[in-house]
Amino acid sequence: MRVRDIMSQPVFTVRQTDPIEGAAALLSDRRITAAPVVDDDGHLVGIVSEGDLLRDRVPENPTAHLRPIVHHNRPRVVAEVMTRSVLTAWLDEDVSDAARTMLGNDVRSLPVLDGGRLVGIVSRRDLLRTVVRTDSVLRDEVQQRLDGYAGGTRRWTATVTDGTATIDGPFDDETEQHIVSVMVQTVPGIGDVSLVQPVR
Repeated sequence: MRVRDIMSQPVFTVRQTDPIEGAAALLSDRRITAAPVVDDDGHLVGIVSEGDLLRDRVPENPTAHLRPIVHHNRPRVVAEVMTRSVLTAWLDEDVSDAARTMLGNDVRSLPVLDGGRLVGIVSRRDLLRTVVRTDSVLRDEVQQRLDGYAGGTRRWTATVTDGTATIDGPFDDETEQHIVSVMVQTVPGIGDVSLVQPVR
């Protein structure tokens, strides 16, 4: 499965000069954990997360602490808190590689680039959706794609067990076998494909 199959679109972005309150409202309203930061030409220049926006913005209660409170200059705009070194993914990257990048670097989302252009974002939530789908849901989606490819007829029958799709039915040639196999593998949550009948 590729990043393009599970990434979220459209991408909600902010600019470096946006006030922190506006960026925080965007994340809250859209229920996202981070937003890419773009310049005036739409190029990716950073990313801002919930944690970034909270930094030095939550006031301390002087009655709750024995230690003296140190007052910091509160950041005002996104540029003051954003992360400038951004980890990214690309459209045809394997989802497992993107997951490894996120987990290994403790980030919750990766902007997705295509030739340097921001085209999507993939998050841990997107990854979770691919692993929590039941076999019956996967089977129905695989079957729908097979029937659509066959012009609305039931040429093949799909079953799914533990994320592995088994396709039963004859194929005209090896090219058709390959097309069906690749098509089934693009269903988010399918880990492997087994073809039962040989080419006739």
